[in-house]
Amino acid sequence: MNIEQIKFDEKGLVPAIVQDAFSKEVLTLAYMNLESLQKSLDSGETWFYSRSRQELWHKGATSGHTQKIASMRYDCDQDAILVMVVPAGPACHTGAYSCFNEVLMGEKAEVATSDRFAIINELERVIAEREKERPEGAYTTYLFEKGVDKILKKVGEEAGEVIIAAKNRDHEELTWEVADLLYHLLVLLREQNLPIDAVLQALEQRHKK
Repeated sequence: MNIEQIKFDEKGLVPAIVQDAFSKEVLTLAYMNLESLQKSLDSGETWFYSRSRQELWHKGATSGHTQKIASMRYDCDQDAILVMVVPAGPACHTGAYSCFNEVLMGEKAEVATSDRFAIINELERVIAEREKERPEGAYTTYLFEKGVDKILKKVGEEAGEVIIAAKNRDHEELTWEVADLLYHLLVLLREQNLPIDAVLQALEQRHKK
């Protein structure tokens, strides 16, 4: 990234869109000045400039909810930055996974019917949200709190249930068991910080051989 190419506004600021590198959820919109941008590049974690306090701030310095930078890009006009991060906790000061929670138009988390795999994207987003917010009583929260051994056990159990359903030639049972397996696999990928995009890319590479 060539920092000299960035076009700061008259106040010396540039908007920074922060996005989860794995779920692709937009987490927040903040601002950087030259110093905070340089600190972000040097440290590998997000630094911003607070317009209200008029000072630099290191995301997660007090809460521990830091954001490790996976990549940074700027747009074609060189006046906005996209920061892909691996968050260590909620992005919003309210404790929410993302700052963008209020609905202005349409339903929250509406799944497009034109995309047959849209539910996978939505489920990946919800799992990422559960991991960061850890709402009490949620099954996904329970899995993350129990850790990788519990998640792996569930993956194994669900894989076994898929086999049994297939042997029984029961399409309804098989449908539900495969759905359970896919869900637990997505939880496992999130726990491992491995985006499903990597799996899809591997499938594509194999297909081309």
